[in-house]
Amino acid sequence: MNGAEAVVRMLQLNGVRHVFGLCGDTSLPLYDALARLDHGIDHILARDERSAAYMADGYARVTGRVGVCEGPSGGGATYLLPGIVEANNSSIAVLGITSDVPVGSRGKYPLTEVDQQALYRPLTKWNARIDRVDQIPGVMRGAFRAMTTGTPGAAHICLPYDVQKHELDDALVWAQPGHESFPSARSAADPADIDKAADRLVAARAPVVICGGGVLLSGACDALERLAELLNMPVCTTVSGKGSLADTHPLNAGVVGANGGVRETREIVDGADVVLFIGCRAGSTTTSQWTSPPRSVAILHVDTDPMAIGANYRTDVGLVGDARLALMALCDAVAVRLKARPAAVADGRALVARARAAKREALLTLARSSGRPIAPECVVEALNRLLPREAIVVADPGTPCPYMAAYFNAPQAGRHFVTNRAHGALGFAMSAGVGASFGRPGSMVAALMGDGSFGFTCGELETIVRRQVPLKMIVFSNSVFGWIKASQKTGYGERYFSTDFSRTDHAAVSEAFGVRAWRVEEPGQVEPALRAALAHDGPALVDVISQELQDSAVPVSQWMG
Repeated sequence: MNGAEAVVRMLQLNGVRHVFGLCGDTSLPLYDALARLDHGIDHILARDERSAAYMADGYARVTGRVGVCEGPSGGGATYLLPGIVEANNSSIAVLGITSDVPVGSRGKYPLTEVDQQALYRPLTKWNARIDRVDQIPGVMRGAFRAMTTGTPGAAHICLPYDVQKHELDDALVWAQPGHESFPSARSAADPADIDKAADRLVAARAPVVICGGGVLLSGACDALERLAELLNMPVCTTVSGKGSLADTHPLNAGVVGANGGVRETREIVDGADVVLFIGCRAGSTTTSQWTSPPRSVAILHVDTDPMAIGANYRTDVGLVGDARLALMALCDAVAVRLKARPAAVADGRALVARARAAKREALLTLARSSGRPIAPECVVEALNRLLPREAIVVADPGTPCPYMAAYFNAPQAGRHFVTNRAHGALGFAMSAGVGASFGRPGSMVAALMGDGSFGFTCGELETIVRRQVPLKMIVFSNSVFGWIKASQKTGYGERYFSTDFSRTDHAAVSEAFGVRAWRVEEPGQVEPALRAALAHDGPALVDVISQELQDSAVPVSQWMG
């Protein structure tokens, strides 16, 4: 077989069923192999390489399988990069394959030449440039091994045009079972550290757990619920960890930190005497610039990456290993120690109930407002009532992320909320929603975006219609790059500069692509329009004329009084 055929077979052997990408001259042998061979892989043609990478990211997040995207040399390789970076920093296994100029043309100023290996090296977990055809199987195995073991991440392979045409021995083409999904080859924390952590949790009078995305990645939700219930311990999550415990669970206090956290949830964290971080880097957003929890609190930390433990907080017990294995061991160790708990411990359920009631009251007060432009809370509250139980919400940064992080209530644990909080690039939600739709075809997927994000990615409406993706889209239309304008309001004396743009009729644009759409200007129109969009048999978009972010009550700590 030739090199391009070997790439296709290696993808097939690693269980890949979907590839998102965009065609180009240097990718012609690969596309020809995809066209000729019987492989069971569905190639989804995107309209922008950035979108293809975000599609692969969304797909990987909801399936736990490696997401694959591809693009051509030159501009294609550079356009693919934003999505690869986001996936890598979010610990999502995404493989980016970029074709390249022939090996013999390097350094001769051929069209589209760029040093792809140097470009991707600092921004991926694993990165390789292929020079000979016999390297393809080993490089592919290395990429899947790197993406799925340890802390998951993104990989990149540079595939030259001429190498795709060279012949290699079929016997070299084989895959290592188990590397098609992540995490694989799980590692367990030291049993001695498990015992130390269990002792600290049982002795604590007010323990609190803060869950990051690692809980979802490892499938640790059931073990987390058991530990929380054993200790009657409030559970908080980061934005990426939302879904670690069902949003409706009586011990789930909600998202903490600067993006989606509210005062009542912060008070629970600040009142803790022991905080257990799980699969969480304790970064600036989660901890409100390392002020919550306070540095005086005892810290326990579970993570697959030893470099994350102790990076921002002095840690009393660090547990290096997979979150599910660590939580299962902690549950067993805590269960045999429960009789040693202090007589007076905080009632986690009562603490959470008070915080949730206050947050709920604030949401309903704003959601019932009849003012114009429409308050975003009105949309969030309606979605909570209308979305099916198994729905997945994909939120762009900007207006949707903090609102959905704070107030969206999924009735079961698991990956039902997706957002790109590692780098926060606009244009994520629509494309990641497409990927999520292919990953979970039986679930409704709703993509929420601001109008700034819509402008980045609206070309993918053609992809959505061509592939008949039943994606539901909501645009918060306020004609402003709201996050920046809100920051100018609070930090720069309301000196607004270069953040406002003209209003677009997003419903009309969508209908021009063939998407059924509604435009909503009155609060009373929100629920009927959403009902119609969710019931529509196909892609649908609701364009909501909403408050500018700096004028809203968005749950972002730096803007709240």
